Amino acid sequence: MPIDDLDARLIGMFTAEPRVGVLEASRRLGVARGTVQARLDRLARDGVVAGFGPEIDPAALGYGVTAFVTLQLRQAGGHDPVAARLAQVPEVIEAHTITGPGDMLCRIVARSNTDLQRVIDVIVDVAGVERASSVISLATQIPYRTLPLVRAAAGDPGATRPAEDTSEDTA
Repeated sequence: MPIDDLDARLIGMFTAEPRVGVLEASRRLGVARGTVQARLDRLARDGVVAGFGPEIDPAALGYGVTAFVTLQLRQAGGHDPVAARLAQVPEVIEAHTITGPGDMLCRIVARSNTDLQRVIDVIVDVAGVERASSVISLATQIPYRTLPLVRAAAGDPGATRPAEDTSEDTA
């Protein structure tokens, strides 16, 4: 679904300030309130905007360890039953079926490295999971983001160019 510059600016505003409100957004963007509401309704109806909920930081809730776990599944059972069981584990915050040596990739959180072992043990105990391989995230270099995609979809020519490197080589 194509979006235009106004859609991109509207999404950008609500991403930065989810509680801005339709009237204030219309004032800032210089368009009618009805235009903003119609655009938001269309973006939600078409699935471009999936929600307006708060963004939660697991670390602020005490889950300071993030890990990525690749699972190998028993082929007979399939992915869906495993995913349904993993959805019952609160520390599994994302799961994807994948190509490559594994079958499913999960992003999980834990309170500590010891707690991470407990979470991995719970995951490995899920029926259909044969093996797990995990890596611990040391730092988030690029947080989950979608605004660059929105800008690129709206035709912003600067959206797909890498930023210039302004660092100087001191060696």
